[in-house]
Amino acid sequence: AAASAADHIVLTDDNPRGEDPATIVADIHRGIEPGVDVAVEHDRRAAIESALERAGPDDIVLIAGKGHETVQIVAGRSLPFSDRAVVEETLGASA
Repeated sequence: AAASAADHIVLTDDNPRGEDPATIVADIHRGIEPGVDVAVEHDRRAAIESALERAGPDDIVLIAGKGHETVQIVAGRSLPFSDRAVVEETLGASA
């Protein structure tokens, strides 16, 4: 869906659990039409920061996947992580 309306897409990891994150992202990337500007950043924090820093004043950044979740599940481990906290840290508390 993002590929049909986005100027730029950043693919990142979202709770890969025991799966290989590179395989998951590659599967998603294959579903995007050629010619769409796509970046792959497995570090979710860096991906969010990059998208926010790249955005202009009239741009909309959609951060999808985690919503209210406060952990990232990787290799059976729950690691503290909040998309909202990353946005607030990157843009300031007014986000």
